Amino acid sequence: MRRDIIVFDIETVPDADAARRLLHLENADDGMARDALRDYFLEKTNGQNDFPRQPFHQVVSIAYAFFQCERGEDGLELVLRTIAAGGQQDDDEAALLQGFFHLIESRAPTLVSFNGRGFDVPVLKYRAMVHGLRCPRWFSEGDKWSNYDARFDRQYHLDLLELLSDYGASARCTLHEVATSFGIPGKLDVAGDDVRHMFEQGLIGDIRRYCETDVCSTALVWLRWLHFSGGISTAAWQRVVAGIYHYLQTAEDSPHFEQFLQAWQAMDKHLPML
Repeated sequence: MRRDIIVFDIETVPDADAARRLLHLENADDGMARDALRDYFLEKTNGQNDFPRQPFHQVVSIAYAFFQCERGEDGLELVLRTIAAGGQQDDDEAALLQGFFHLIESRAPTLVSFNGRGFDVPVLKYRAMVHGLRCPRWFSEGDKWSNYDARFDRQYHLDLLELLSDYGASARCTLHEVATSFGIPGKLDVAGDDVRHMFEQGLIGDIRRYCETDVCSTALVWLRWLHFSGGISTAAWQRVVAGIYHYLQTAEDSPHFEQFLQAWQAMDKHLPML
């Protein structure tokens, strides 16, 4: 692992502008354009899937948990620095993407995701190019075998969906399924299917908070894997989990973190260690 570690998640809605260009719907409003895009992909997949392909997703939130890796007496120690949605609530997509890729350019962190290789990263890269952004370090960092695009590398991008399914050899479970099986909260009262409606209602703050709780789930699943695989000791794992718990407990004006904690307390048999 690199010193800086970013556990991240994104939330998206179908891009109405791209839909209008693709389907020649210059006069359609945003809702009509998104509906038409859904119908287009439903037709393309013979009625199997109405989910837009990656270039047609507009990013509306990027949340992350920022950890730093330090040397301790017991080996590696992970210290949580922050859990937050990037940028400001009124930032447009370009600003959110610029902030994310600035982290790559300035820090080259280890990225941790759940299905990041299949969805989040392709979306972020496509959408960065939509806005004419640059991130040379994404492509120059590392070497032939260890870099941000190397599928089996764990130094630059660790995709939990890939790791936990043994790269597709076993079932690809959802984050909600994996988290709840581990005694970690998954989806609470919001799911990805709700994001479009929330966005169209102007509930950007709610989307950002939902994205932050997904990051909490992802981080805790990652730490279970890291402990199991020998990346950190049992004592170090207990300390970083305790750090997450206390971070959520003391966060001000964060009812979504309080709700996450309540669900966690009801589920996780390991919490008495805190």
